[in-house]
Amino acid sequence: MHERNYELLRSKFTEFFLPTLFTSMAGNICLFVDGLIVSFLLGAANLSAIQIVAPLITFVNLIYWMIGLGGSVLCSVAKAEFDDEKSNSYFSVAIISLITLGIVIAVVGLIFSGPIAQLLCASQPELIPDVTSYFILLVIGMPFLCYMMSLSYFIRADGIPTLPFRAILLANIINIVFDIIYLQLFNMGIGGAALSTSTGYLTGSILISFYFYKSERTLQFIKLKVTSFLSYLRQIVTSGFSSSSTQLYLTLKLLIINSLIGIYVGNAGLVAFGICYNSLFILYIFLIGTAQTMSPIVSVYYKEEDYSGVNYIIRRSLKIVFASSLALAVLFIVYPQSLLMLYSVKDPSYVLVVLNAVRIFAISYVGTAITFLYTFYSQAIQKNQLSTIISLLEGLIFPIGFATVLSFVFGGNGIWISFALAELFTILFIFAYSRHLSRKTDGEYTGFFINKHNDDTKVFEYTIRGNIDEAVELSQEVQNYLEGNKSATVVSMAIEEMLVNIINTNDEVGTIDVIVRNNEDNILISVKDTGIDFNPVVENENLEFDNISVLNKIADKIDYSRVLGLNSTVITIKN
Repeated sequence: MHERNYELLRSKFTEFFLPTLFTSMAGNICLFVDGLIVSFLLGAANLSAIQIVAPLITFVNLIYWMIGLGGSVLCSVAKAEFDDEKSNSYFSVAIISLITLGIVIAVVGLIFSGPIAQLLCASQPELIPDVTSYFILLVIGMPFLCYMMSLSYFIRADGIPTLPFRAILLANIINIVFDIIYLQLFNMGIGGAALSTSTGYLTGSILISFYFYKSERTLQFIKLKVTSFLSYLRQIVTSGFSSSSTQLYLTLKLLIINSLIGIYVGNAGLVAFGICYNSLFILYIFLIGTAQTMSPIVSVYYKEEDYSGVNYIIRRSLKIVFASSLALAVLFIVYPQSLLMLYSVKDPSYVLVVLNAVRIFAISYVGTAITFLYTFYSQAIQKNQLSTIISLLEGLIFPIGFATVLSFVFGGNGIWISFALAELFTILFIFAYSRHLSRKTDGEYTGFFINKHNDDTKVFEYTIRGNIDEAVELSQEVQNYLEGNKSATVVSMAIEEMLVNIINTNDEVGTIDVIVRNNEDNILISVKDTGIDFNPVVENENLEFDNISVLNKIADKIDYSRVLGLNSTVITIKN
């Protein structure tokens, strides 16, 4: 008997996860190392200026996450619905909008750099010269950052995950190399660190543009009327805001936390917070890599009502983020001195503050991992309101509320404690909401991740290896399951013709997933395989076999799309 073994889904997750993880690693490790180089060459005290400018980066992250990631998720959903025009529309609107917004951010930042620096340094006015120098040379790279990162989301959704990795890796290598050139050789000071970052963004943008010369790409720019453009943009923003809102709240949170630290702890506290914040880059390697791998897969499989597949991806993703966050938390709680050595913190007035902050801050890592993954998951299943509420609670209300109250009572320690409490109370909210939704829907939604479940009496899931014998066996097996249904023989024949065609058109094909849904008025046959592009609706006269001709005659409807690098075919047969 053939049962689904999730080998196809596991291999697809791994195929996406490793390049996405390496992309995240390239970005976050290089940001981490960037801070180390600045600290080593210019001194740990210069981390204060970088920390104060951090809200600019998080604000730009908000923009390209909201439009780039939000648009790529909708693009994946459109592909799952076999709507190429809509997927191309989302692609065109997102990329054009982000290039425009990136240019606007750069121009406004340059014109108003003075007032912006004064605002950022309200509690530490002595840092205004360094902050201004760093801000000006960083903001000129924002158009390239928006373009490179947003395009990377769509390229991964288009089944070409390695190009974004290479582009972002190159950008960050250039950043590190030019850190040394600008700081060591040209003595440019803190501004040199910002210019090296912008240089990296420019280089990465050039490399990622080679996507447009890839023969296997499926996304194209198309012309849209202004009204249609704005309509698609509104949909993208609505979809993407829930997960990207974490960056909006992070921007506001950094502004307020920086002010509280300046009041209650001083410059040593800003250095400590900068080191704690930079330590998250290591954690985000695994969080971003996992969440961005999960999102397009979950969005497609949830749209297709493959809830078993969604459960599999969630379990796999949760294991990764939980293990990585726990390991990192234990490391920094037990041995926080490792960060002091890495960042060359030697000033005695800084050492105790940093050690204490790192130990307390690390407690929040596991909670951060869970809420981060949940935010991306809820967006992927189109529960944008829930995702927005979670982001608001975890990213703004809880941390700012706890930090404001606890800093007044406990000083600096209250600020560090607030991060862990924010994660804990957010998880408690999610748990309470999931229980409420399960009761409200009479169990339609179940579990912490509020997934639906398939009716095992009406949904049959199978996996076969790519050989003719198993295809024939499966068709007979399905016919036996549907015994008594007048369409059983036709469904069995359709499955056999489709599977035999897949096997014959490929020199080698691994596993093939087949899901049969026995609805009241029709039977849906969903087939996914990793073979070469092949649309069964378009008959090919050069084929040496006529399975597809037979299939098109007996099926009432056939939908095909190339999504996530898979052939996704849905065959409809009326009862």
